[in-house]
Amino acid sequence: QVLLVESGGGLVQAGGSLRLSCAASGRTFSSHAMGWFRQAPGKEREFVATIRWYGGGTYYADSVKGRFTISRDNAKNTVYLQMNSLKAEDTAVYYCAAGDFGTSLYKYDYWGQGTQVTVSS
Repeated sequence: QVLLVESGGGLVQAGGSLRLSCAASGRTFSSHAMGWFRQAPGKEREFVATIRWYGGGTYYADSVKGRFTISRDNAKNTVYLQMNSLKAEDTAVYYCAAGDFGTSLYKYDYWGQGTQVTVSS
């Protein structure tokens, strides 16, 4: 029911900023909570941030709290992840997902293809 496409990844220097976008399409996509996850080589996929499509509630992993901001633009059917004060350990493939509000990847039903974020140090 929901198709997701991430964009905006790239190479940035430590301390810099980057904004990721996730374009959503499909019936009833607005009824889903949205989340961002990331996966570094050799590591398990981990939770980054989540947002409700209705109500505006958000939640962040401790590792990114205060540095990353998740937001949405329903007119554009798009979810964003603004990343500031980037660190080398933020380097990973970032995935957006649609599903139930929560921190577990098992709560999400739909996934994008991922976009690479590389932070140089």
